[in-house]
Amino acid sequence: MTKLAVISAGLREPSSTRLLADRLDAAVRAELGVQGVAATSTVIELRPLAHPIMDAMLTGFPSAALESAFETVSAADGVIAVSPAFNASYAGLFKSFFDVLPEEALSGMPVLMGATGGTERHSLVLDHAMRPMFSYLHALVAPTAVYAATDDFGDVGQSSLGERIDQAAAGFARLMQACGQHERRDTFTEQLSSMEKLLGGS
Repeated sequence: MTKLAVISAGLREPSSTRLLADRLDAAVRAELGVQGVAATSTVIELRPLAHPIMDAMLTGFPSAALESAFETVSAADGVIAVSPAFNASYAGLFKSFFDVLPEEALSGMPVLMGATGGTERHSLVLDHAMRPMFSYLHALVAPTAVYAATDDFGDVGQSSLGERIDQAAAGFARLMQACGQHERRDTFTEQLSSMEKLLGGS
């Protein structure tokens, strides 16, 4: 069973960011289904984790709820990550979550990006802010991402937003198929093995 982790950094309820995340999730699972791949998804809403994320930044110790979110991401085969855009960049809450996410959790992980904003003026957030961050975290970022302005949500189904979602989902499903099931890195064992080789060679 292929597992998806869907991260939504929407700050309001209801949230257009969560709406875009849900539409991307449904489109990816539908595309995987066409390819004969069964998939499940788990949504991680960052808004209820805002205080635990800040506490983890200040103390270095994640709460049980935040640990559960980390485990969901690490155990996934692919991640869909959607943030609202503020002042032409991602939300601070979105960035803070990835600041406290354990190193290597996204290494080799296929990631589909999405962003929402009031106008199209913020659409570059995908390529000048989100893509570099995920590349730094060694994720495999899908070439096609989706930005949705407020006006894009008016015509569900036949809108250009729907077409962009379908296009991005198809590309992301192909990327996930090419990558296969995600293998979690065990950095502790890797470092121990490296140390043993060094000691054995001395």
